[in-house]
Amino acid sequence: MPQITFQPMMESRPIRDIAYEVLRHAIITGEIPAGERIVETEYASRLHISRTPLREALRRLERDGLVEYEMRRGVMVRAFTLEDVEEIYTIRNAMEMLTLPAIIENATPEDIASLRRKLADMDRLIAANDVDTLSPLTRAFHAQLTSLCRQKRILRVIDSQDEYITRFSGMAIRQVSNLAESHKEHYQLVDYVEKKDLEGFRTLMAHHIDDSKQMCLKALKEQFKEQNRA
Repeated sequence: MPQITFQPMMESRPIRDIAYEVLRHAIITGEIPAGERIVETEYASRLHISRTPLREALRRLERDGLVEYEMRRGVMVRAFTLEDVEEIYTIRNAMEMLTLPAIIENATPEDIASLRRKLADMDRLIAANDVDTLSPLTRAFHAQLTSLCRQKRILRVIDSQDEYITRFSGMAIRQVSNLAESHKEHYQLVDYVEKKDLEGFRTLMAHHIDDSKQMCLKALKEQFKEQNRA
């Protein structure tokens, strides 16, 4: 059983919702690994809740494709497949492309300056070859850029996929053979926003986020090959 310490739930929201979010985060981040059996009595005790809200949370996780019920084994955590990851990226990227006109329209000089400060921080990490720190900062750059659209409903859909993306983005960035060259595209994206060049922005963003998807899929394929050889 994974060494996870769940804090007692003292929030005012429904217990089933909090249990769902806690378990979902733990599964997506790998704290509860693929293949782990979720024993209701044990997890209810650790979450300080009864089994009824836990079962409701597990049913939601099943609908999300994160767990599955197996005969004689109970609730098992599913492994992510290549198809899962491709679908997650496809949803995320399609939503991100919808935000581009609003980003161009809403971006202020202050927004541009803030994005350029992040780019400078990324420059330093690339020079130091600090990929572990670079990966979350790259995600933060993209999140800040996308947030400029101010389209709350689209942003909620994007956010719903971002937790998955965060898990895989580190794998994707390690597949990039020349980080400095790839990072130039971030500067170009900001340049297009500053110039209000929607067509240039749209063309480069489509290429940039599809590259990220392909790099992640490539990394996962290599990982699966190694697991099969083991």
